[in-house]
Amino acid sequence: MGMRTIMTDASEQLVDQVNTALTNQTPLRIQGNNTKFALGRAEAEGEGEAEVISVSQHTGIVKYEPVELILTARAGTTLAEIDQELKQHNQMLACDPRRYEGAATIAGSLASNQSGSARPWAGSLRDHTLGIKLINGHGEHLQFGGQVLKNVAGYDVSRLQAGAMGTLGVITEVSFKVLPKPAASITLVTEISAQSALQEMNRLARSPKPLTGASWVEGQLYLRLQGAHSSVSATAQQWQKESRAHVLNTELAKSFWHKLREHQLDYFQQRSTEVPLWRFSVNPGAEHFLSAENWAFDWAGAQRWLVGDFNAQILREYAAKAGGEVQMIAGGDRHGEVSFVPNTVLKQIHQNVKAALDPQSIFNPGRLYSWL
Repeated sequence: MGMRTIMTDASEQLVDQVNTALTNQTPLRIQGNNTKFALGRAEAEGEGEAEVISVSQHTGIVKYEPVELILTARAGTTLAEIDQELKQHNQMLACDPRRYEGAATIAGSLASNQSGSARPWAGSLRDHTLGIKLINGHGEHLQFGGQVLKNVAGYDVSRLQAGAMGTLGVITEVSFKVLPKPAASITLVTEISAQSALQEMNRLARSPKPLTGASWVEGQLYLRLQGAHSSVSATAQQWQKESRAHVLNTELAKSFWHKLREHQLDYFQQRSTEVPLWRFSVNPGAEHFLSAENWAFDWAGAQRWLVGDFNAQILREYAAKAGGEVQMIAGGDRHGEVSFVPNTVLKQIHQNVKAALDPQSIFNPGRLYSWL
């Protein structure tokens, strides 16, 4: 394997800090390189001052089997370092989480379950996770899952971490699948209305073609084709004949998908820090709603972004009608509930899992929900 940063195993220190916190009943705020600090709820007055427990020094690729398409890395290992290692074997993280200018860590990416535009076709980081090591709320350093594609039945604690925002323990190691890079990539772009874009994305997503990205931003529909040269080229030619689409310059295409993933497009950049950014996860076939507002679509319409000050309850009602949920991803008042609001049954499941893994509730209390 190639050059990488110094590997550091800080697991003993992390376990010691958790046990001390349990003894002193001190809440812990889990942190890597702090790229996700703006996600989730802000610590409300009266919720107690949390002590930072950092995994940023617990780093290194522990094991990488290019032939098996499996990599294991410690929690503080950055995605940039993982990208560099995979590049030497022409492989990649197919789930393509946001890199945060190279500072995002593998554990933080799993905890927030971030995935790029290929998610409907390539899967999420949750889908690619095979196993983890975790320090639970009993001060135990445990291993869940494994480094193989098949595993025993039972609670999938590894995947429960996806989107849990660190509320279930300190992730110290992650094993996950990687994939070969596609041989060819072409992006088509067309000027089209929002409603027409949703219909077109859904129509094309249902076809057996090498589609790995379908996004609409500021009046332009972007379709990414990736795979074997013959399949990508033939599909691009066919779709060009069927529409007014043109092939986007390779460098411009790379730049677009990168900026979309990193929230660097003008659509995201024009928003002031205080203005809320809402993310809808809905049925991709759902009709366009609030059509006069400032939207962007990804995941063939399953992920929809909305910028602006809106009543959260009203947006939740729209999301429910569209077969999904809404979350305030950035900006706005973050002392209230900003994540998807679960129903009574799911809320009880959340609380039961929390009680089993973190009975004293010391890990990121209130970060995901005020009641967790």
